[in-house]
Amino acid sequence: MATRDVILDAAASVLRTRGLANSTTKEIARAAGYSEATLYKHFRDKIELMVAVLHERGPQFIPMMQTLPERAGTGTVRGVLTELATVAISFYRDGFPMFASIFADPAILNAHRDQLRAQNLGPHRANDGLVEYLRAEQRLGRVSPDADLPAVAGLLLGACFQLAFIGHFTERRADLESATAFVAQLRL
Repeated sequence: MATRDVILDAAASVLRTRGLANSTTKEIARAAGYSEATLYKHFRDKIELMVAVLHERGPQFIPMMQTLPERAGTGTVRGVLTELATVAISFYRDGFPMFASIFADPAILNAHRDQLRAQNLGPHRANDGLVEYLRAEQRLGRVSPDADLPAVAGLLLGACFQLAFIGHFTERRADLESATAFVAQLRL
């Protein structure tokens, strides 16, 4: 396994367990079995490392959102949205300790925003991608022409985020089985 991959795996474990604010690059490097200098050869800072963990070690939410519009007309709308919701819940569940740390520190939040802007990414892009998918399905006649697509996207992704949040708060983290049961109850 390449050094970068080992560092990413260690960072994913440390960040998900301790959150961003309570993790150090020294701790992540030690967990990977490398020096902190080696970590900095691959990542500019802890924020860049966290973004890489979210993109490369998280559930396939971000790649799915980027390709979602291309899936219009394939399978069923309900099937695609169910798959999306299941992946979103896993992403939010795994990322929640990092997300909470980001919002707890204005400097980290601003740095994170700047990096996401530079990559044309951000949480709002998930809603945009879902709206684009639903609009394509609407053009195919598979979604009601009078559906409020931004509201549908916000409600679906918001419900997924809330399930992950409540799971962390109540110490009953949403596992795949509970996420699947939750999605099955949605009237998509």
